[in-house]
Amino acid sequence: MVYKRLERYGLIGNLETCALVGDDGVIDWLCVPHVESSSVFARLIDDDIGGHFAVQPSESFNSHQQYLPDTNVLQTLFQTASGKVTVTDFMPIAESESRRPNPHQAVYRRIGVEGNSDLRIEFVPSFDYALAAPEFEPKNGGLTAIGDETEVTLFGFSPDRVGDGGAYGTLSLTTGEEAWLILSFETDRSEFEPEPESVLTDTVRYWRRWVHDCDDPTKCNLRGLWHDHAVRSGLILKLLTHHATGAICAAPTTSLPEEIGGSRNWDYRYNWLRDAAFTTQALFKLGHEREALEYLDWFVEACQNVPPAEMQPLYGLHGASDLTERTLSHLDGYRHSRPVRVGNAAHEQLQLDVYGELLDAIYETTRYGRDVPERAWNSLREIVDYVCEVWDRPDAGIWEVRSEPQQFVYSKLMCWVALDRGLRLAERADANGDFGRWTETRDEIRRTILAEGYNDSLGSFVRSFESDDTLDAAGLLIPMRGFLPFDDPRVQGTIDRTLERLATDEGFVYRYEGADGVPGEEGAFLLCSFWLINALALGGRQREATAIFERMLKHANPLGLLAEEIDPATGTQLGNFPQAFSHIGLINSVIYLNRARGIEHPGPELRGVGSSPHIDDE
Repeated sequence: MVYKRLERYGLIGNLETCALVGDDGVIDWLCVPHVESSSVFARLIDDDIGGHFAVQPSESFNSHQQYLPDTNVLQTLFQTASGKVTVTDFMPIAESESRRPNPHQAVYRRIGVEGNSDLRIEFVPSFDYALAAPEFEPKNGGLTAIGDETEVTLFGFSPDRVGDGGAYGTLSLTTGEEAWLILSFETDRSEFEPEPESVLTDTVRYWRRWVHDCDDPTKCNLRGLWHDHAVRSGLILKLLTHHATGAICAAPTTSLPEEIGGSRNWDYRYNWLRDAAFTTQALFKLGHEREALEYLDWFVEACQNVPPAEMQPLYGLHGASDLTERTLSHLDGYRHSRPVRVGNAAHEQLQLDVYGELLDAIYETTRYGRDVPERAWNSLREIVDYVCEVWDRPDAGIWEVRSEPQQFVYSKLMCWVALDRGLRLAERADANGDFGRWTETRDEIRRTILAEGYNDSLGSFVRSFESDDTLDAAGLLIPMRGFLPFDDPRVQGTIDRTLERLATDEGFVYRYEGADGVPGEEGAFLLCSFWLINALALGGRQREATAIFERMLKHANPLGLLAEEIDPATGTQLGNFPQAFSHIGLINSVIYLNRARGIEHPGPELRGVGSSPHIDDE
């Protein structure tokens, strides 16, 4: 067995969990019942013992994948010497009509053929990251696999053999015949009521209504070029959203490496506070106001539950705070990249930028007409007061370094944002606060950033006060946060130095220069590349921005999916897949590029456009 490249996977899900389906018809990754739960299939991170669920022709084949238009219903199309096979994979949506008597917690696989085809079926669950071997028993008209505290039941399959940790068999179909395999992980069902075609119809309807903003099929807030790319990214972003909480996981996977064979392998199945404002803008601009507001409600609840000093940079999708990181030493790792980790130690770090991210995201919703929730103001005021106390501390920063904390420039920028947005929110809500102290501290932070975070000889903002000759791609966000205008020479210089020292000739951007406490190398960070595109587009350099963006699109997989990073030398996608922030970056770049071309979208002006600092330079 050879590990598949990430580009060969499609994603399906039900707004509670997700599955990765290869273009060979094999589900190599599924955690149940939630995306942050333990795995049932994990061949993605161990091709020997991880477990999988295969449906594919017995003879040799060529294959490719596609989504049904405007949906997350995935088709894998096989061509063999005997005919064609189409496997349609989807998961019914937890909040849709498809809950009528069928289990929504299930993977549906429809098999149709043209010609004659013998299909190989392999159902090999391996529970709890391959720590619990399955036991099989007939149950409720299907074959149930039980392991640890989890059980799943496969309907529609009569295996030829059960043993060696799995159930194996073949299925013969001819033109006009079809078969359904339904893998249910709802344990309280007494039987399966087979209405799979209606479930498919409901699921397709759900996604298409969502894409078109539900009420009006002709409505779409996003206009201009690259519309389809932005819509696909929106669909992926929705798949990564938990329907009950509004939280969005950074990715549905763990431990996919930033360097093949390396150790930069992290668990991303959690919700980071970071980049909330740009997520909100992306959802609003796509017309999905409900998702944007539910997402922000999650953050409001997070800041109300704990004092500011105890707020974490990330939480579980249900609000869990204990994300203890541990190593699964028995697993091989994707393409032999070890260790495999679950949990994430970054939840214990001090990352000062998250306070600005939260205040900025809440302020963003007020620009779209939402009032500051009265119940939230006390918590927000406490956050702003806390930032006044801690802004000058060293921290782990946006990139969650595991070296000694530093005085990172981006962290200081976001402390400035926290105070600035706090003042604005208070004004909008006619609320109380220590405005004199907030204003004085905000202005002090700004003076400090300009004095210690900018290197005159480089003509650029730098990574930290301690290392004033190293760069950080997060400096590209300075104009996006309203700290300086795009045409400021210091902003333009930062863009130029980023192009010279952090970017490849194609425009793929690495995150930063300097040590971070973790061995090994990494790929170019796709979100940073989108930041560069935005800065160029709104800085009057549209041709450069468009050229880089078009090259970026060529490196998405055939379905339009993006991982966290890319190896510029080979084009291989790296890191967890698909990555929410990469798709958020793509959506926002489409919006900014079209705005630079004179195409406006409904709602307020884009973030960073026309904004200016609140005090004069000193």
